[in-house]
Parts: sequence; C-alpha cells; structure tokens
Amino acid sequence: MAQPLPSDKAEEVLGVSQQRIVIRNKHGEKLVGVLHETGSKKLAILCHGFRASKDDKTLLNLSAALTRQGISAFRFDFAGNGESEGVFQYGNYRREADDLRAVVSYWSEQKYEISAIIGHSKGGNVVLLYASMYHDVPVVVNLSGRFALDRGIEGRLGKKFLQRIKKDGFIDVKDRTGKVEYRVTEESLMDRLNTDMHAPSLSIDKECRVLTVHGSEDEIVPAEDALKFAELIPNHKLRIIEGADHCYTAHQEMLASLVLDFIKFDQLIWVEGACAARDT
Repeated sequence: MAQPLPSDKAEEVLGVSQQRIVIRNKHGEKLVGVLHETGSKKLAILCHGFRASKDDKTLLNLSAALTRQGISAFRFDFAGNGESEGVFQYGNYRREADDLRAVVSYWSEQKYEISAIIGHSKGGNVVLLYASMYHDVPVVVNLSGRFALDRGIEGRLGKKFLQRIKKDGFIDVKDRTGKVEYRVTEESLMDRLNTDMHAPSLSIDKECRVLTVHGSEDEIVPAEDALKFAELIPNHKLRIIEGADHCYTAHQEMLASLVLDFIKFDQLIWVEGACAARDT
C-alpha cells in the first residue's frame, strides 16, 4: 500500500518523491515506512536503533544524502516501534532481522535492486544478523552496532538486574520523573543475552562488503566493539570518526560522506548483477 507524502524543497528540486509504504511482516503486523523515490531502481534500506524510529535524524540525513546521489531510500519502523504495529520488546534482534527480511522481499518483488542495508546502533546489529542469515545483499553498513550484547544493560536496568527480573518477571524502566518508559520482560532480556554476534560475523559471505563506522567518543557503545567486527567479518572496512558520539551529533556530514563513498564504490565494481568480491 502506497500513499504519497509531501517532499521537502530540496527533494522537490531533485525530482524526488516520498511515499508512505505499509509492508506486512511474517507475523501479519504492518510495518510502516517512507520511500524516497528518485526514479532509480537501486534502493538502500535504512534501519533505526533501540527505541528510535524511521524519523531518526541520522536516517533522515542519510536518506537525503542517498537521494542526492540518485539512489532511492526506504526507512521504516520495526514492529513495536514508531508507526508500526506490534508490541515493543527489549531484545527482538532476530525478529527484527525477520522484519528486514519482509522489507527486502517486498522491494525485490517490486523489481528494486537492493544496493545496501544500513543500520544504526541496534539496527547495525540487525543488518549484520540479516547478512549472516540470507546472503542476498551486496553491501551492509553497520553504524555504531554493539558487539558484546551482554554489556550496556546495567546502565538501563540498574544493578542486579538478573536477580530482580528473575524474581519479578519484569523490570519497568522509568524516566527521571518516575514515569514508566517501557517494560523489559525476562524473555526479552534473555533474547538479548543469548544473541551472539561472534558466529554471525564469521557467517557473512565474503562477497558481501561490510562497512562499520563508529565514533571515538561513543558514550553508549564503546569503539572497541567496532574492532571486534573488523577482526571477524571477512570483507570488512572500518572507519572511526574522531570525536563523534553515538548519534554523530556534530559529525552528520562526515558520516554521510563515508557511507556514500562506500556504497558508490560498490556500484563501480558491480559485475553482471553480482557484487565482485574485493577488499578495500
């Protein structure tokens, strides 16, 4: 289902149109996204991070950068996030990879050529998991994904979170005013703790080119996680942006430039519809 949306002035000048697209995942839930249509059948799919949405600043800026280069872009909300149907869950890494599968399949059926899948933060984990499972995309871009998923939990859930959640079955995460922001169930916590990024990193096809970008001053996911991806993924390029935080607050242009250069290079080595294996 497609619904035309107003484009911003910069996109109108370039002849880019926006459409609201609804795609059903394998559970029957409606995933809502926005297509930035340039007229090209080359398409990049963008995935948001934890408790974010398709309207995240980084995804909006990357969509604009892609369309300026003539590449169509599609950004969407995972189930339980943004406008999409479903219930928010703390873990859901492989289920979100299944959501991405539904999106890739939809656009392939519409005769689009998936040029790249791009994910920020948790979305970075999702695109890497996807590539390890399906082997049907030529380029994967991981922006600030976490390698060690057993880390970074205490900062959100508090100390002794395992003991507390086993006792009560859930933990409510509250804001500074005491309002509940979201509930973490024991099942969803274990989903995260049982999601291993080591084996999937090794399982990504060597013909798939992977770019990891990370900020040296990332306050949420340490830059050392990026080094682990670089160590394990067969065909991998690593870029550390000096001074950048987790959301690239002051480094959006540099981030877009790195991503575009990587994707555009892939277009140059495209041979008979397959990505030529080449380490850059």
